[in-house]
Amino acid sequence: MLKGIMGLLAGTVALAQPAAAQTQDPVLIRAAVLRVDDPGLPPISRLDLPPEDLGFAGARLAIEDNDTTGRFMGQDFEATEVAASPDTAAAEMAKLLEDGMEFIVVLADDAVTLELADQVGDQAMLLNARARGDNLRGKDCRFNTIHVAPSRAMLADGLTQFLMWKNWPRWFLIHGSHPEDLAMAEAYRNAANKFGARIVEEREYEDTGGARRTDSGHVQVQAQMPVFTQRAADHDIVITADEADVFAAYMPYLTWDPRPVAGSAGLVPRSWHPAMEAWGGTQFQNRFESLADRQIREDDYQTWLALRIIGEAATRTQSGDPEVLKKFILSPEFDVAGFKGQALTVRDWDHQVRQPILLTTGVVTTSVSPQDQYLHQTSQLDTLGVDRPETQCQFQEAS
Repeated sequence: MLKGIMGLLAGTVALAQPAAAQTQDPVLIRAAVLRVDDPGLPPISRLDLPPEDLGFAGARLAIEDNDTTGRFMGQDFEATEVAASPDTAAAEMAKLLEDGMEFIVVLADDAVTLELADQVGDQAMLLNARARGDNLRGKDCRFNTIHVAPSRAMLADGLTQFLMWKNWPRWFLIHGSHPEDLAMAEAYRNAANKFGARIVEEREYEDTGGARRTDSGHVQVQAQMPVFTQRAADHDIVITADEADVFAAYMPYLTWDPRPVAGSAGLVPRSWHPAMEAWGGTQFQNRFESLADRQIREDDYQTWLALRIIGEAATRTQSGDPEVLKKFILSPEFDVAGFKGQALTVRDWDHQVRQPILLTTGVVTTSVSPQDQYLHQTSQLDTLGVDRPETQCQFQEAS
């Protein structure tokens, strides 16, 4: 009798599972994470020193999450981790392509990401998990690339919406002298025009090199920053564009006028933050910290999301065929959960992943954009970044 009942239960479970799950050998879905490390100066704060497993820890959590569902579906996931320098990135990418890798998550700057996209061509789908360049979603867009990292335009728009809600429309914009600083400053100019803010004055903080973390560094900064910011036009807030991490961290509490600071320091727009707890974020944070024994970084989240996109596509299509997965990811039917309160989708005009932007201080998430008052005829998330009518992307094939 007992044997009969157990046999009936086993048969029921077998019927409930997809046919692939009943086979002996699961379908293997392979991906790679290629991290291109920048050999430049260390960050201002030792708290921002990158961990050795930056990005890779996010990948490991994503594989665990993918396997949780995948094993039931008869699917198995793996992610190869590769660290490179700008000089060796092309060679490492060539090895991955030779190995037949068809999904490659890339953590690199704008220039290297574009070079790798052209190298990949139609051999694989590249998932950009770091580069923020608006040109990569515009005039330099590539059909083979999904942009998981938010663009500079999305970050600037997310912050601007909040500042307009606060009725702080007069900005004192201070940007660095590096190309990425200038690109971020341009994103803030565009956001100001888009939402009705006014940049009352701009200044450039030139990077003259030299040591930034010395015993006397804070003394020099305490004397320099008030002088640098004095006699500015009347403003509500200081906006900093300092992606090179040269000066912005010193701005709060050291400006000549008592004004809040935002942008690269103070109130910072991010894709993710280790204090985010809403929409299941606490459980996500706990799982990551248990796995990595540290707090999550944006590169970790963006890598996790990139691999979850692949896993979600595999689950929904019940397929391990890379071409089937790629087609579904780019289809209107695709979406994926990202612990941000709403489903994330891919824009068909530039392959940017739609997503809310977190506005954060050092210890809390202050707000999440888009703000409620900004509406859109298709998706409120399309109030962040370059919308369809303004896009310069024409999807030229990767050369």
